[in-house]
Amino acid sequence: MFFDETALKGAFIIDPERLEDERGFFARTFCQREFAARGLSQQFVQCNISFNSKQGTLRGMHYQGAPHEEAKLVRCTRGAIYDVIVDLRPVSPTFKRWIAVELNAENQRMLYVPQGFAHGFQTLEDETEIFYQMSEPYVPDCARGFRWDDPTFAIAWPSVPTRTISSKDRSYALW
Repeated sequence: MFFDETALKGAFIIDPERLEDERGFFARTFCQREFAARGLSQQFVQCNISFNSKQGTLRGMHYQGAPHEEAKLVRCTRGAIYDVIVDLRPVSPTFKRWIAVELNAENQRMLYVPQGFAHGFQTLEDETEIFYQMSEPYVPDCARGFRWDDPTFAIAWPSVPTRTISSKDRSYALW
């Protein structure tokens, strides 16, 4: 695997190292030793799938508060997403900064999201599926979020003809 640290400390774009031959290819998507060497969470206790039928579906911005802050490893297994993370760690030099990366089934990239970050995405294609590995189980009482269009962060979402957002995500307060 190839790990590229983003502009937000501790967040990585991870590309699988493909071993190809006439049959196709093989690639690892997780290796405890390689994650440990970079100080990343090596324990994932929950895996989730998010299927989104329509382009323009926006989910976010979500995170879990203490004491159940979670790291995530996010991969798009079908279709494509514009994946966004925001650094919410008050002591971080990149506090309140965000980055976005396109994850899609073709590039097979993954995004490692450290604890203390919010996460959200917008689908770029119909029939898009995302696979998450989580370092903490979901704890409803610690679930948090803020509005996807919060001016505090001014996230530049791709323009789409129709954006679909759940009532829960629309009801989050501004930061």
